[in-house]
Amino acid sequence: MPEIKVGVVTHYFGRIGVAVVKATEGPIAVGDTIHIKGHTTDHTQVVESLQIEHQPVSQIEIGQEAGMKVSARVHEHDEVFKVT
Repeated sequence: MPEIKVGVVTHYFGRIGVAVVKATEGPIAVGDTIHIKGHTTDHTQVVESLQIEHQPVSQIEIGQEAGMKVSARVHEHDEVFKVT
């Protein structure tokens, strides 16, 4: 499946399984299938929720950062791709 780079992981909170993702090259929306890829990371999931300052949002645009629940460990600097 083709993938488009849309962002990068800027932080990961291991205890609660939340990644902070910055949209650098495209929007990320709830319902998108994303692939998080890094040096030791290779994880695909559907975005179930996005939050900015503890407030739910449906989408983030280029330049915005949001917290996202992830079902696998990810790392800072991992790249986020949207599966099309």
